[in-house]
Amino acid sequence: MEGSKDPDRDKQFRHINNQVIIFQKANQPVISVDTKKKELIGNFKNSGREYAKKGDPVKVAVHDFPTDQGKAAPYGVFDITTNEGYVNVGISSDTAAFAVESIRRWLFAPLARKKYATATKLLITADCGGSNGRRVRLWKWELQKLANETGIEITVCHLPPGTSKWNKIEHRLFSFITQNWRGKPLVSLATIVSLIASTTTQTGLKVDCVVDKNFYPTGVKITDEEFAQINIILNEFRGDLNYTVSPQKKLNP
Repeated sequence: MEGSKDPDRDKQFRHINNQVIIFQKANQPVISVDTKKKELIGNFKNSGREYAKKGDPVKVAVHDFPTDQGKAAPYGVFDITTNEGYVNVGISSDTAAFAVESIRRWLFAPLARKKYATATKLLITADCGGSNGRRVRLWKWELQKLANETGIEITVCHLPPGTSKWNKIEHRLFSFITQNWRGKPLVSLATIVSLIASTTTQTGLKVDCVVDKNFYPTGVKITDEEFAQINIILNEFRGDLNYTVSPQKKLNP
């Protein structure tokens, strides 16, 4: 059952599709991003079925009480053009700084660096909410830092409200990761990384996975003065959903 429907939903999907085509024809990277559901690290039940010897099932804890291992927050970057995924597994908070750091790590990873060494633009498709939400000031502030660092012009197109399940990363990356680790307890970070990295499909999906041990504090505020520094241009059509952050010479700390 759907909730409220954005009046420009169809137009926004068409706009995103047109942008993807334009960027792909120009050999510029196009990615879909999102944070997968946080997972408890430990010997806990994981939904799904897995083969085991008769009478010798995998034993897990009765209750899912968090342990000192905490939770894992997998932030995914899916390259729509090449059918390749990159997952940055965080152990801190799912913040906008963590989201942009995940994109940064993907950009500087060997595969992306080799394919997009001469890229001047990047298109990001993302949900409306969460750490990469359209109203999150820190998200745009961190994108400005990334644009300054790389010299790349970053365009963002948000999916219309209430349509996150149509995000490409959901059904072309995350769904297959879930299938790959079904029925397997996520007993450690190493296990999580191994299961994510071993995810493949018949269409040739490849996934790289790393652990992010950085600490990302919550509650970071971007002031009006800081926000005004961001070199952002809103698209003529639904500037709240579509905008471009361009590199600038200097961004005050």
